[in-house]
Amino acid sequence: MTAIKMKAIAPAAQEQSRPLFLELLCRSLIILCVVLSVVLSSVAVCDGHWLLSDQRMFGLWYSCVVEDSGAAPNCSRNVGEGLDPGLSVCRSLVSLAVVSAIFGLELLVISQVSEGRASSKRWRFGSWLILLAACLSAGGILIFLVLFWKHVTPLGFTLTFCCQFTAAFLFFLNGLAARHIQNMADLLPSSGDLGKL
Repeated sequence: MTAIKMKAIAPAAQEQSRPLFLELLCRSLIILCVVLSVVLSSVAVCDGHWLLSDQRMFGLWYSCVVEDSGAAPNCSRNVGEGLDPGLSVCRSLVSLAVVSAIFGLELLVISQVSEGRASSKRWRFGSWLILLAACLSAGGILIFLVLFWKHVTPLGFTLTFCCQFTAAFLFFLNGLAARHIQNMADLLPSSGDLGKL
């Protein structure tokens, strides 16, 4: 009698543990957007040319002088004006943001191939890492703007700076969405309950 009862309970528990299509869709979209954010931020950090002003190009790694004659730009690692320490902090923040986002993305993906409390913990920790990446990325952007405030113009920002700004915004949105997806899943009915309707 006990064995029959256990066999009857086990399939019901498995049915109720299966996520809804809507939940899977939301999680997949979050992971896809995080992948896009990581790519945008990686491109922005590796290229590093974020600002153009008066024939000068300011970036994370180099400061270049661009000539109208079409010659190759003259680049140097020393920005001058006492901005090198602040720029080092900016580089560190945006680089750590990419690292944090990659580890967060890995945890989000792994959580989808596991079940139970371990899956929830991985998803929750991965979402925190994505939010940390958003904070680090936003901090790096803010420091860069403060350092080169005198040279900032509305049309001076390059495409790679826009990539970094977009990545920071997407990190924030996806981190929040990932944090709240667990609460949404608790409120939605399970697939087993839907089958009984």
